[in-house]
Amino acid sequence: MMRRELQDVPGVRLVPDRATGVGALVLAGSSGRVDEERAALLARHGALAESVQWFGGPGQHDGPWEIALELFLGRVDDLAEDCDRVVVLGTSFGAEAALLTGVHSDRVSAVVAFAPSDVVWTGVTGDGRATSHWTLGNEALACVPFVDDWEPAGDPPAYVDFYRACRARFPEKAAEAAIPVERIPEVVTVAGGDDQVWPAVEHAESIAVRRRRHGLATIVVTDPEAGHRTVLPGEPVVAAGARMARGGTEEADRRLGRAAWGHIQALL
Repeated sequence: MMRRELQDVPGVRLVPDRATGVGALVLAGSSGRVDEERAALLARHGALAESVQWFGGPGQHDGPWEIALELFLGRVDDLAEDCDRVVVLGTSFGAEAALLTGVHSDRVSAVVAFAPSDVVWTGVTGDGRATSHWTLGNEALACVPFVDDWEPAGDPPAYVDFYRACRARFPEKAAEAAIPVERIPEVVTVAGGDDQVWPAVEHAESIAVRRRRHGLATIVVTDPEAGHRTVLPGEPVVAAGARMARGGTEEADRRLGRAAWGHIQALL
């Protein structure tokens, strides 16, 4: 495997020893970090794999707010120049980005969404302004607003009920912010039933329902005891990130990863 630093955005490209003709763009969650470990795993199985930092880097916003989808669309276009098909894999907020990238690019063949969302969520700027996570053509995408009277009950805080409360308070906004996942050829969702960050299984099921209404199948992989972070075979456990409850156990998170891995290999 050959490792190359990307030139126009913080990130890496990993060139496999034996290419399958598939490109893979890997997007981390709310850390916005370069997920080199997952990209390397895919490259070891023949994918031309990239991962990019999508906030917090030079010239980038300091948080997940008003991130231009063109960043991801451009990486897909670049991968497509060297590949027969492109798969986008994202986790949590990165799963939002992955699904939206699949919606807005006809060069994406499939999306794998770990701990996904079926809607676009609010992002908050450093000075407290509420806006969308994402923009397209310099326009902020419709998003689900946050409720301002919710407080976490535990320590470390779990936010799963916060996201449920936002949807319950603003159902019309949630409908406007729904991601049109029926525009993506293939979708695999991976969700833990003990996710304490947001109700990922409910989101995954909503994605499947919407696609079913359009005659499209969706692979939904779940484990009732897994949390927010799926661990694929051969991956290290990620311990960094904001202080919050994420649910699950290492055993369950790895079990969910093993259950998902066969479907991911099929896409590669």
